[in-house]
Amino acid sequence: MVRILGLVFAGTSTGARDPMSAFLRSAFGLRAVPVDGVVGADVFDLPDGASFVVAEAGGMGAERTVGFLVEDVDAAAGELRALGVEVDAEIAANERWRYVHFRAPDGHVYELIEARHAPDAAAAPEAPAAAQQ
Repeated sequence: MVRILGLVFAGTSTGARDPMSAFLRSAFGLRAVPVDGVVGADVFDLPDGASFVVAEAGGMGAERTVGFLVEDVDAAAGELRALGVEVDAEIAANERWRYVHFRAPDGHVYELIEARHAPDAAAAPEAPAAAQQ
């Protein structure tokens, strides 16, 4: 059985990348942060350590995706394969994460994600004044 440690990632793939990223900055006070290995997408770190990503249309291979944090992505992917779940052939990676996509019984694509290291807490945005009240 795959042990899920939490939700660590949500992302959207959209033809409205620039307006969506601008909305996240203006409405929520989030800032995009650079992540080596991420191209065609804006990564927004959330105060709890999770990330929300806005990618160009088709940039993530799915309209939306959710990432489940696991301790060992190789082992977790193997466990899903043993259950007959469709899992990407290769583990992908960038500066922060090792990850693999899988197709669940609902037909949607999700991800298993192993953190390479914790995001810098100093990069977390401050909540807008209205949200602090």
